[in-house]
Amino acid sequence: MTKKLDLYKCNVCGNLVEVVLEGEGELVCCGQPMEHVKPHSPNEEMLGEKHVPVISVTENETEIRVGSIPHPMEDKHYIQFIEAYSPDKNYVKRKYLYPNDEPLLKFKCHCAKVVARELCNIHGLWESPQ
Repeated sequence: MTKKLDLYKCNVCGNLVEVVLEGEGELVCCGQPMEHVKPHSPNEEMLGEKHVPVISVTENETEIRVGSIPHPMEDKHYIQFIEAYSPDKNYVKRKYLYPNDEPLLKFKCHCAKVVARELCNIHGLWESPQ
């Protein structure tokens, strides 16, 4: 069974799919089952310093930066998107990024808490601790 906001990747063509509505069955692309993409552990191989989203909340704005040490945003190594969602998964905000962009997402939110995640084109999916 798929779950809301789960990510699935095709290992043949590279398609990435996010589940909008939960359902039964298997996601298939290019004739093969898609791989369920799970976030890395924040402490994994010291990569967390540059990959785990850092959330700061003020009265007017929520800001998410990628890493406590800035992540590179080069042609061959960059953050593809930053996404934030409410714990109940009813509110979602996503920003797509490209090389040379600043790995930053700012938005107004009336949620008490958010979960943040980002996708690095080399090191995969990373999520903020909940």
